[in-house]
Amino acid sequence: MTRAITTLDGTAASRFAFGTMQFGGRADFPASQAMFENCRAAGINHFDTAHVYTGGLSETWLGQMVRPCREAVLVASKVAYEGGAGADNLRAQFDMSRRRLGLDCVDILYLHRYDPGTDLNETFAALAGLHAAGQIRYVGLSNFAAWQVVKAAGVAARHGLGIHIVQPMYNLVKRQAEVEILPMCADLGIVCAPYSPLGGGLLTGKYQGGAKGRLTQDSRYGRRYGAGWMHDSAAALAAIARELGISPATLAVAWVAAHQAGPCPIVSARSALQLAPSLAALDFDMSAELYARLAAIAPAPPPATDRTEETE
Repeated sequence: MTRAITTLDGTAASRFAFGTMQFGGRADFPASQAMFENCRAAGINHFDTAHVYTGGLSETWLGQMVRPCREAVLVASKVAYEGGAGADNLRAQFDMSRRRLGLDCVDILYLHRYDPGTDLNETFAALAGLHAAGQIRYVGLSNFAAWQVVKAAGVAARHGLGIHIVQPMYNLVKRQAEVEILPMCADLGIVCAPYSPLGGGLLTGKYQGGAKGRLTQDSRYGRRYGAGWMHDSAAALAAIARELGISPATLAVAWVAAHQAGPCPIVSARSALQLAPSLAALDFDMSAELYARLAAIAPAPPPATDRTEETE
């Protein structure tokens, strides 16, 4: 059974989360505020940010927005993307994040990535101190491999903590999470909140028309989604979407959410208009037949043992 994650007033976390990476970057304050309000109207109560996002504006703006409804929302942030997961760096970044957010307690605190250079006992001793002080409620892990999650869970248990939630990349053309992360989450009762369900905008179909965006403006995303077959898959998704009279973005997000492990996709956007198709996925009924049809347009990774014949 998946560990329950709730808001301070006891409400269960929503089926989708909203990622505020664009707040203070590609989205100005009015656009950010409008997206926050539209998410709340759609029933989303789970909002995700990080210490490294937009020089701190993401955390600052999100903190301002959640203040009137603090008891009813989950606020997640991430630390230790830079500087390692040592106790001093972790505490310093978290203290800064908490000041930006203006919160006594951050609901979910993630380690932003695995740090092979720091003993996990040091990291989790620091996290246990924050938990004991009432400054965090849940511990999460972002960008960890499955073996790293299990290793961290063992260390966390020695410090009286559990791993409640993980954040892998996952979308129709980035399916590595299907091999071990999603099965691990289902087996161990860990919530999976995958980011990038739209593949940096690739799966919205906009790049087929020559539009500019993250894939053309950020070299990291350009490399991540540069393979020709990924663009072919995006074109196939767009064709199915046209056939069904629906946005490709709605299909892409709904496909991620329909995985049998029950993931909670983190949606994001630069404007309320851009966000609308992702929010529409909340009400989209994904049939098993459509799910399989969409899955067939992109290659699935082989099983962890690579004994494909045993899965047939």
